[in-house]
Amino acid sequence: MLAKAYLEFKISTRRTLKDIVLIAAGIFSASFGFKGFLLTNHFIDGGATGISLLISALSGIPLFVLLILINIPFILLAFRTIGKQFAVKTAFAICGLALCVATIHFPDVTNDNLLVAVFGGFFLGAGIGLSVRGGAVIDGTEVLAIYLSRKLRTTIGDIIIAINVLIFSAAAYLLSVEIAMYSMITYLAASKTLDFIVEGIEEYTGVTIISSHNEEIRKMIIEKMGRGVTVYSGKRGYGKNGETRNTDIIYTVITRLELNRLSTEIELIDTNAFMVMSSIKSTKGGMIKKRPLHE
Repeated sequence: MLAKAYLEFKISTRRTLKDIVLIAAGIFSASFGFKGFLLTNHFIDGGATGISLLISALSGIPLFVLLILINIPFILLAFRTIGKQFAVKTAFAICGLALCVATIHFPDVTNDNLLVAVFGGFFLGAGIGLSVRGGAVIDGTEVLAIYLSRKLRTTIGDIIIAINVLIFSAAAYLLSVEIAMYSMITYLAASKTLDFIVEGIEEYTGVTIISSHNEEIRKMIIEKMGRGVTVYSGKRGYGKNGETRNTDIIYTVITRLELNRLSTEIELIDTNAFMVMSSIKSTKGGMIKKRPLHE
């Protein structure tokens, strides 16, 4: 019991420290995106941060105040929709962002509008992404999108697009069409960076292989490529009458850079092997991160 309790404490502490580091890095990155690029040029982003930037540009209300006020409804909604722990971490993350924006001075990096849009979006997206990796958000739009998607029976992506269309339309009317267009570039840069941070640098592919030479293929994947496999017992259906016979089905997960090599190695063993490939956003454990045992 003591050993189990110690292990749970160790894992919980390590996870908490990791989350704190990620959220702190996210806050700093987003603050740099705000004050080093977007604020001086009145560019905005999508979502709750975009609403805060738009109102700040129009009214002169400090951004750090708006970041808290605009996100309060989203925090309450997160408590109801996702859970207490997520809502508490999000509240601390947003308050940390507001404090950082209010107290830390960042120099204006450039006055070039295109560079401001691209790199402002990059640092803002990186900040949001790091916070998500830490188990919180500093932009509550996705919480609203999750809630509305359940009520309206539509996708989260559709809700986010609809919200941002309204924000950028308001920016075009209230600020200028040019600022709205640059702000759309900011949003695209932020969203792509967010995806990159959340989904990881490596993209994984799950490969299902059905072959009469399944044992040779299994050994090749383990010994030559240094990857793990899962073997399922299944049945093959073939012929006009749907005859079946037992077979082993091999499943492995590799990086996209290894896909060509895997296909080549399988073809050398069985040119008639049936392969099904599917994209995977993230993996944990197993032999994914290990180096090949030998070439």
